[in-house]
Amino acid sequence: MRLFSYHDKSNKKSIGVLCKKDSDEFVDVCATDASIPADLSSLIAMDPDLGLAKGALSNPNAIIKNISDIQFDILIDRPGKIVCMGLNYADHAKEGGNARPEYPSFFMRGPSSLSSHQAPLIRPRVSDKLDYEAELAFIVGKRARNLNRENALDCIAGYSIFNDGSLRDYQRKTTQWTIGKNFDQTGGFGPWLVTPDELPRGAHGLQIQSRLNGSVMQNANTKDFLWDVAETIVLITECMTLEPGDVVITGTPAGVGYARNPPVFMKPGDVIEVEIQDIGVLRNTIKDEIS
Repeated sequence: MRLFSYHDKSNKKSIGVLCKKDSDEFVDVCATDASIPADLSSLIAMDPDLGLAKGALSNPNAIIKNISDIQFDILIDRPGKIVCMGLNYADHAKEGGNARPEYPSFFMRGPSSLSSHQAPLIRPRVSDKLDYEAELAFIVGKRARNLNRENALDCIAGYSIFNDGSLRDYQRKTTQWTIGKNFDQTGGFGPWLVTPDELPRGAHGLQIQSRLNGSVMQNANTKDFLWDVAETIVLITECMTLEPGDVVITGTPAGVGYARNPPVFMKPGDVIEVEIQDIGVLRNTIKDEIS
């Protein structure tokens, strides 16, 4: 299934499930089944296997709508944790002048840094160094602590796409990346959650690409991870509990703007797309912060 958060023209929030992989039609699962909450995080917490959404999709009386009539919302509204990885591709570590790491660089993002599919990413007044980072995301479905490789993937509700928009000058003010990764509305997230049954185990072997104004900037594959999804979960859950609705971002490959000669940064009017094979395309425009 492919689930997403949205609001309609009357600003009513709901959850949709695409009727087919490439369809513009979807089932309004909340209108079809009144027991389903109108935000995806609450649904995952209540029903981690998403059986209610599956039931609504197969309901012969399902309420069918069209994507052209809605606006996407942030996929998971205000997740409890957004755990991000840095340097999970050897080629990206190398282009940034870093040695192949022995342990991932973990950092956190806050909910106010997120933006939805088709919404703008905001270049702040204080910097013109807004860079793109194509990344695979996964959403936690079940509480997880001290997992191992054999059971790690069992906690995942689904996979999605993330653009880890980064203000490079602020990121490098200190050895801590937090500030440069947390400007408001700089992290694109969506368009939908794809359940694990529709993808290879651990989302392994998926092509990942970013395009700026149609030009390919990054082109890699999740098989190139230094730490695959299962190992990432093992490392995180040995130190913290992952809760339903938490989001994990798995790192970006080579080709980012700051490492180019000359550097390339996103500017107002640009269109940045991140595509991951069998998941979809996350698309955002760039706008300047309004004074």
